[in-house]
Amino acid sequence: MPPRSPYDNLVHPRTVKKPVPQVEAEKDLVVEDPSSGFVGAVVRCEKDVVHLEDRFGRVKGYPLGPGFWVEGRPVVLVRPKHAVAAAPTRSASGSTYVANARARVAREGRIYVEGKHDAELVEKVWGHDLRIEGVVVEPLHGVDDLPAIVKDFRPASGRRLGVLVDHLVTGSKESRIADQITGDHALVVGHPFIDIWQAVKPSVVGIKAWPTVPKGEDWKTGVCKRLGWENDTGYVWAQRILARVRTWTDLEPTLIGRVEELIDFVTTD
Repeated sequence: MPPRSPYDNLVHPRTVKKPVPQVEAEKDLVVEDPSSGFVGAVVRCEKDVVHLEDRFGRVKGYPLGPGFWVEGRPVVLVRPKHAVAAAPTRSASGSTYVANARARVAREGRIYVEGKHDAELVEKVWGHDLRIEGVVVEPLHGVDDLPAIVKDFRPASGRRLGVLVDHLVTGSKESRIADQITGDHALVVGHPFIDIWQAVKPSVVGIKAWPTVPKGEDWKTGVCKRLGWENDTGYVWAQRILARVRTWTDLEPTLIGRVEELIDFVTTD
């Protein structure tokens, strides 16, 4: 048997497999699944699953770990190591954030908003302000309910009632009801949007504009159909729209003005 060469155990650098780098699955990171060809941006990362959204709005979930590409190179996706955030100085509405403040005892004044989604959006952006001021927001299930609500509520000094109505158009039945109710201690204001979804800026949800839906067709269903979104308006609202709203800057100024007007109204003694 010939003697072994001292070079037999040497390994050429090109034959050494380099370790696959770990990359944190941060929001908006563009990732490719080479096995399926699906390319999308990270929209959320759970304990063991990363969710990617492609340019057509389709969302797919994948187990975290190896098997992904980023910028054409293989990577191992891992959960982000979120740094401890500094204490906020501004609330989501842009007001001064009051740290460690206990919610004020609820005022007698109330704000009603038309619909569950409206109430959730107001809570997400103005929730801190409302708790500091002691204002309770309740959903209104239809403008037709307003006369009965006002009768039961009995607005008075120190007991003001504010109401936010969708798509309030001059001359409509809704506007006539609003005119009858509005007075010294009750205020009804409206925004021009067909639905509160439209009050979120299109760019926030990754579209150029909210699509036009013909009159007579359910607006939310029509929007989902035209954008290729899921046929579940509750999921679309929670995951595609509300989840992407961070602060008042994500909303249209018309809505911001109406909500601020109502908060000022019910907190004025």
